[in-house]
Amino acid sequence: MAATAGRSSRRPIRVLVAKPGLDGHDRGAKVVAAALRDAGMEVIYTGLHQTPEQIAQAAIQEDVDVVGLSILSGAHMTLFPRVKKLLDQAGRSDILLTGGGIIPPEDVAALEQQGVGRLFGPGTPTSELVKYIEEWAAQRVSA
Repeated sequence: MAATAGRSSRRPIRVLVAKPGLDGHDRGAKVVAAALRDAGMEVIYTGLHQTPEQIAQAAIQEDVDVVGLSILSGAHMTLFPRVKKLLDQAGRSDILLTGGGIIPPEDVAALEQQGVGRLFGPGTPTSELVKYIEEWAAQRVSA
């Protein structure tokens, strides 16, 4: 859709990094945002305490390719599906929803079955996230 068409004209990958819910720890989200920016992506960081509705709305308004959620609060089984549902309802199922935090393996599997992209745990090198997003974007352009 719009995101794929925009990238075919060689615009940078646009990523929205968000901290949903009551979790106030954003150091990891800021590190990820900086790494993505350093890799040549356009990054929008929403700040702390965002609702799923605010995140989905910002993603649509900013015409992003990727939404990355940072969740350390344990609310991942509520927040990821809610953001995914809102994006899908807005006709933006083309946006990759990915993220990270403290997420047990069984929950990672359940979220992936619901259409959430790869999830990253603490200590994951930022180069892995950059590579994942770049590979995803490359597949979208060639599709």
